[in-house]
Amino acid sequence: MSTERVADEIKFAYWVPNVSGGLVTSDIEQRTSWDFEYNKKLAQTAERVGFEYALSQVRYTASYGAEFQHESTSFSLALLLATERLKVIAAVHPGLWQPGVLAKFGATADHLSGGRFAVNVVSGWFKGEFTALGEPWLEHDERYRRSAEFLQVLRKLWTEDNVEFAGDFYRIRDFTLKPKPGVFPELFQGGNSSAARDNAGKYSDWYFSNGKDFDGVTEQLLDVRRVAQGAGREVKFGLNGFIIARDTEREARETLREIVAKANKPAVEGFRDAVTQAGRSAPDGKGMWADSSYEDLVQYNDGFRSQLIGTPEQIAERIVAYRRRGVDLILGGFLHFQEEIEYFGARVLPLVRELEAADRTAELELAAV
Repeated sequence: MSTERVADEIKFAYWVPNVSGGLVTSDIEQRTSWDFEYNKKLAQTAERVGFEYALSQVRYTASYGAEFQHESTSFSLALLLATERLKVIAAVHPGLWQPGVLAKFGATADHLSGGRFAVNVVSGWFKGEFTALGEPWLEHDERYRRSAEFLQVLRKLWTEDNVEFAGDFYRIRDFTLKPKPGVFPELFQGGNSSAARDNAGKYSDWYFSNGKDFDGVTEQLLDVRRVAQGAGREVKFGLNGFIIARDTEREARETLREIVAKANKPAVEGFRDAVTQAGRSAPDGKGMWADSSYEDLVQYNDGFRSQLIGTPEQIAERIVAYRRRGVDLILGGFLHFQEEIEYFGARVLPLVRELEAADRTAELELAAV
């Protein structure tokens, strides 16, 4: 099933492990580190094997297995300066950032990196971080209204002079940012709720989805594209997935079984209590994690749901099936990042490109009939 526009080639991003604990809340061995030297080498490896993007996480305090955290924007800039082609997306929270300050940082990062800096605007689910830092905690849709203004202000400051903006959360008066970015930093935004989809369709360049199966992806894609078309825009779609690629399907499934069996139960339960409340606080009940199971939450962005688990051939076929439905980018998490990104680049990505090329050939042949 296609949702109208299909990318020639799907792009790949990876979660930057700038937060301790890896990408699963489990006591299974994870040969992954949150320190900079590990991440510098990882970014260079990912760039070399064909990844186009990396996403730096944002956490401000210890929570649910993440004891230590490096700040996302500064870490992203360091990775940009250590690479040549990789685009690095920094996750940021409105409410903890002012858009004018981030716009200034982003313009500088753009010039220092040759146009490879991007932003993921995160409306926020962790009330404790905001209240501990003395910031007010807004209700669900109010957080997304604030994010909508944040996205609009960023775009204006990066493209216009003498900016005026009078919103409920931000006010800009005759402000001109100089220098502006040489390349407009791409704006990403995630969330499952109607408010999140509305924001993405109207203001973002990309929409990030938590892990979803084919039906879930199609439903979200159609909704976001409907909003975007109504606003005279086009939005690209990124899908989260935890990737377990092994020589045999049995090995991959056994790894998943072990991850879940060794889950840090108190941390997963605490996370579930926090995010289930956050997800159900959306008026439409479609917020992130509203229907996530215990197993889903062992990977804290529902990455198991995308089912990128199996042999290289099985994973490549599923990725291309997502592409046919309109997915433009896969955001991958891994258990052992360095070695598994190497394996993915050598064994999975070439198969994806072969399948995409076969699709394009078939399309041309069909068009010629």
